[in-house]
Amino acid sequence: MKRSIIILIMATAGLFSCKQSSNSTPEKPLNSIKKVEYKRHDDTENYYTKHEYHESNGARLIIQNSFPKSNIHYTNPNGKKYIYAIFWTRVTNETISPLELKIDFPSEVFEITPAGNYMKLLISSEQITIEKSSLPDYGLPLKSFLDNNIDKSSSLKKTIKPKESTDFYVVTLSNQRVGEGTLRTGLSLRGQNLFYRVNNKEIPCGKIDLTKLMIRK
Repeated sequence: MKRSIIILIMATAGLFSCKQSSNSTPEKPLNSIKKVEYKRHDDTENYYTKHEYHESNGARLIIQNSFPKSNIHYTNPNGKKYIYAIFWTRVTNETISPLELKIDFPSEVFEITPAGNYMKLLISSEQITIEKSSLPDYGLPLKSFLDNNIDKSSSLKKTIKPKESTDFYVVTLSNQRVGEGTLRTGLSLRGQNLFYRVNNKEIPCGKIDLTKLMIRK
């Protein structure tokens, strides 16, 4: 796993008119994603999915999503027990312009399989390092994080500079296990909109602002 683990996000929908600078240098916006690749990996490569969004000139946005880690139970200060899992997402900006990333997870719970199982998503922007990646819970101080954030809304806003990446933790919190299946999650992009998938449940969760993104020909 590279330096910090992160989640970069980007895509674009619609067509935009071309602009020219005062020096008549032709520019065009990143107005379409020419290619989307989906790759699945095993634990030895430290992440579960990798999405690559390509423009025709080689500019890329990359989103990586991890496998889960969990010691199963979290008990809140009032003694109520939950099932938890921790994931990380990394977003990498391989363009020449900064990208604005905004994620807002719903404050309310949502139902997943099996029936009667309710889940909440929480996000932490604490930095993940190579040393932390091999630790339980990916090194996130889980109890203090949940004790302080379990009843709060969860959001993240970051500017990702060109040729840099950003990462964050996502914690799933539910009242029971997911049944006989395995919990898998991941962030992906459609147009400028972000979606976070929990098994077969997809949650709209934010966007990447591409309106100011210009790439020189």
